[in-house]
Amino acid sequence: MTAENAHPVAHSRQPEHLSGADRGPAVDSPPDPPDRRAGAVTPDDALRRAAAVLKPRMRGWLHAGVFPLALAGGIVLIALARSAAAVAACSVYALSACLLFGTSALYHRGTWGPRGEAVLRRLDHANIFLIIAGTYTPLAVMLLPEGQQRVLLSLVWGGATAGITFRVFWINAPRWLYTLCYIALGWAAVFYLPDFARAGGAAVVALIIAGGLLYTAGAAVYGLKRPDPSPNWFGFHEVFHSLTIAAFSAHYTAIFLGAT
Repeated sequence: MTAENAHPVAHSRQPEHLSGADRGPAVDSPPDPPDRRAGAVTPDDALRRAAAVLKPRMRGWLHAGVFPLALAGGIVLIALARSAAAVAACSVYALSACLLFGTSALYHRGTWGPRGEAVLRRLDHANIFLIIAGTYTPLAVMLLPEGQQRVLLSLVWGGATAGITFRVFWINAPRWLYTLCYIALGWAAVFYLPDFARAGGAAVVALIIAGGLLYTAGAAVYGLKRPDPSPNWFGFHEVFHSLTIAAFSAHYTAIFLGAT
């Protein structure tokens, strides 16, 4: 007998003699990553839940309450309008107001997930440009001569279109930059104030200026994130929303006076 026959090599044993329990875990079947396991919490889920917990309890309720009032007020303006052009202009204003308050309430009250949040945030910010142009539309149509109407409406709607495009495609732009864009478009018609005064009177101009100042104050609060009186209930964003409601009310009254 040779040495090779007397001492068979150890690795000649066949792997099929091992039972399934004796084999180690298969190297080609790693455990599922944590975010694929049933009931696992992903980082996005954790962030959304944290945001929901930290969101002030009044977030979105102010604009939700104003939405039906804006709708009713818009219907009143349309009914009071004295011409087809004024009806169309007041309809644009009413629609822009309802989009502003309705979308804001929907966005701020709910928890929508990353994709839903991104869509609603774009709409929410775009509607600020819409309400600025929408507010100037009935004022221009009812208080300015036809030539000046075209110039002002081209200016504000061109600016609104540019602003909406900017916010939709650059949603993560610096806060200070898009806040300044809102303010700049809001005061774009300042040179038409004497014309508004001649056609609508001092009260209309005073209300337009008051509304502009309130919107500007709201933009400053939004940009600076202060004052933040009660982060759990009524934070800086609620202060901002309160000022936008006050500004909207002033401008609505100016349009109402112009319509009557």
